[in-house]
Amino acid sequence: MPEDLESLEAALGYCFRDKQLLRQALTHRSRVYETGGQHNERLEFLGDAVLGFLVSEALVQAHPELSEGRLSRLRARLVSSWHLYEAAVRLELGKYLLLGRGEEHTGGRHKKALLANALEALIAALYLDGGMEAARHFVSTHIARALKEIEPAADYKGALQELAQARKLPAPQYVTVAERGPAHARMFTVEARIGREWSAVGEAPSKKDASQQAARRLLERLRALE
Repeated sequence: MPEDLESLEAALGYCFRDKQLLRQALTHRSRVYETGGQHNERLEFLGDAVLGFLVSEALVQAHPELSEGRLSRLRARLVSSWHLYEAAVRLELGKYLLLGRGEEHTGGRHKKALLANALEALIAALYLDGGMEAARHFVSTHIARALKEIEPAADYKGALQELAQARKLPAPQYVTVAERGPAHARMFTVEARIGREWSAVGEAPSKKDASQQAARRLLERLRALE
């Protein structure tokens, strides 16, 4: 191994009973071409499914108020290759990978796709070795912990879009209707509009925040009709 497995297990907070299963999760196809054995692609397949389930479970428990559509979008962010890559980097997973010479020479230990795939394989190995609780603990600690960072409660634009779709209304449109103040203290006024009948405005130091304010006010108006 490029690095001591015990240090990886310490980072994971889990000691494998089957060390070979852990080694397989860390073995890239390029290594198998040179030395034989099993690579991690089958584990990656299983890990993708386990990860999807556990992230869905965490989202449903954390946000019982959200619709299926918003839950799906949050799940997509949490299981994205970029998010998995960032988790793999925090764990320094690249140090432990078993690579072929060619992949080693081309910087395989730092490639986003390779690290994200290895992390999924690692989740499968945890599941097979320690059951769902071992995998759940890992996902909760290293993947779903970002739930607080992507808190969806302030996504009024997304909520307004869903409400408009549910009521078969035109899609919301956002227009910057005014900008005022010096460059260091700029204020933007944005209008949110649905068709010709419904509109509201928001004001904030950024167009993004002003759009969210306008969406919130329009959302409140439409919900008041229910």
